[in-house]
Order: sequence, then structure tokens, then C-alpha cells
Amino acid sequence: MQVTILGGGGFLGRRLAARLAADAAVGGQRITGLTLFDLHQPAPLEAPFPVRCLAGDVADASVLAQAIPPGTGLVVHLAAVVSAAAEADYDLGIRVNIAGTQALIDVCRKLVSDDRRAEGPEGLNRPPGQRPPRVVFTSSVASFDGGQAAMVPDEARQLPTNSYGAQKAIGELLLADATRRGFLDVVSIRLPTVMVRPGRPNRAASSFVSAVLREPLLGLPAQYPVAEDFRVWVCSPRRAVDWLAHAAGMDTAKLGRDRGINPPGLSASIAEMLAALEEVAGPQARALARHVPDAEVEAIVAGWPAAFAATRAPGLGFVRSEPLTEILRAFIADDLEATRRDREAG
Repeated sequence: MQVTILGGGGFLGRRLAARLAADAAVGGQRITGLTLFDLHQPAPLEAPFPVRCLAGDVADASVLAQAIPPGTGLVVHLAAVVSAAAEADYDLGIRVNIAGTQALIDVCRKLVSDDRRAEGPEGLNRPPGQRPPRVVFTSSVASFDGGQAAMVPDEARQLPTNSYGAQKAIGELLLADATRRGFLDVVSIRLPTVMVRPGRPNRAASSFVSAVLREPLLGLPAQYPVAEDFRVWVCSPRRAVDWLAHAAGMDTAKLGRDRGINPPGLSASIAEMLAALEEVAGPQARALARHVPDAEVEAIVAGWPAAFAATRAPGLGFVRSEPLTEILRAFIADDLEATRRDREAG
């Protein structure tokens, strides 16, 4: 099976690629090649199969077709303009988050010879061609509203309060319809805020969730723009990769028409995060974090739900989140020293 990761040079893309290289198979099928695609050419990866590293515009279907050649059985779509950036630049968000997803559909459609209508991912009336590729799409909890009072059930409507969330919800619908038409076979994972992210802050509105823990672990001051009782639906990088890998190989017949998954993350307040930081790294680390209000960030994140019921996902094989202290210890084990070196390098 050929595999492509769009956004393969990014944080989660690299981790998933390493996981696939270690497993060498997806859903019982041997991986025969991997393409890592991003705006800038991803770094090489050692693997027991050939790896291509390509750069290009995800919204350009002709370029994307080179990254998703015939024989591709799995595409993981991580490429996106994140929340605050999509809010600041509407046109860029539409181009990457909407046009990029449509370009993916167009490429997959050609792979399965779409000159007449198919009926679902099994293609009861499918013309000759390959089976539709599995597409794992990273959607977001930002596609829901409800704010701090919410406990979002699996059947809740998506009513986003920001452009990024709206673009992710649109992407889910486009991909679900493409699945119905038999062009692809999608699983949309509505990722919680992933923490603790290594490296440097990015333009996501939720960047402070990682920074409030990562910076003190580096011995640096940190600021959080919301009150300490503000709750966030979170998961670890390890668990996010677990969910993506499971979605890549799962039996999608169990999903029916509902291709969106709310994975079982963890609802945590800033106060609980800081308490976990103190337990793991001591009071001196906790003392480095302080509240500095930021009205612009708070306006974006205020509508994001604080918790999800996530009752469907465990029955489909998606494992639950670890507690906060384990998430912090995993960051220390996996990423702290590399992040320190990156910061010292300037």
C-alpha cells in the first residue's frame, strides 16, 4: 500500500510518519511506499520502504496528484491553516482549508475512475479502477460551540464560532459526501487541543495551552490569557498519533454515514494543568506561569466547548486520554531536550 501524509513536515505528520515506519503496515496491509507532502519539503525519514519528500501547494490539484499517485491506499490530511491565522487571514484559510480539501477529493476521484456514479465506499456499481483510498482527516473541536458550560454529545450540531472551525466543518461535509459518492473512504477525527507541543509557539489560538507547561519546564516564564478556571478539551501527542493510526486501519463499515469521530480526550482547567506542572516539576516551575489577559485570543477560544461526552469512540477502538501528569512526563521523555536545543539554537 502507498501512503501519503499531507502536512507531513509538521509536528503530528512527522510523528505519524515515524509510527508508520516502525509498524511498516496499516490495517494488516504492508506499506510499500510513503510520501510526505508539505508547503516546504519535509526532512528525510528512515523507513523500511521508500520515502518521498515533496513540497507544494495543497490547493493545487495538479501538484497534489504527484503526491497521491495511483495505488495510494491511505491519505492522512493534516495540512491546515490554524485557528488564529485563519481568523486573521480569511482568504488564506479558505484557500488551504477548503480549496485544499476539495483538491484532495478531486485527486482521489480520479484514482477510482469516477466517470459514473459509485454507491458508497464498497462501490456496488463502481467502474474498473482501484478501491477508494482511506482518507483520515484532522478536523477540530473548534467546529463546535457551547463554551465553558458545554458537554458536547456525539450527535451535537457543529455551529463554529470562528473561521477555522467553520472551514473544518465544511471539510468534513465535503469528505463525507465524497465518501457517499465512492471517491474515497473518510474518517474525520475532531482532534482536541494537542499538548504539550514541542518547539516554539505557533499561530494557533490554543498555543498558550502548551506554552503554559512547556515554557516553565524549560525554565522560562509563561503567560496564559484566560482565567485559571477556563477548561480545555485536550490530548497528548502520543494519543493523537494513536487515534490517527487507528483511524487509518479501522473497519469503517461500523461508522455508517456518520464519519466524524469525537475521540475521548480530557477536559482540564488551567488550574489543573498548573497543579500537574507543580506535581511533576515543582513549585518553582509553577511560579513561572502567570495570567496576562489577551482579549483577542479569549474571544476565539471562548466559544470552544470545555468537554465532550465521546461515548461512541471507545466502542470503535479509540483509546482514552492519559491523565495530565502522564502527558507532562511524556513530553519530558519525548521532547524536552530537543525543544531546549531548538530554543538555544535561536
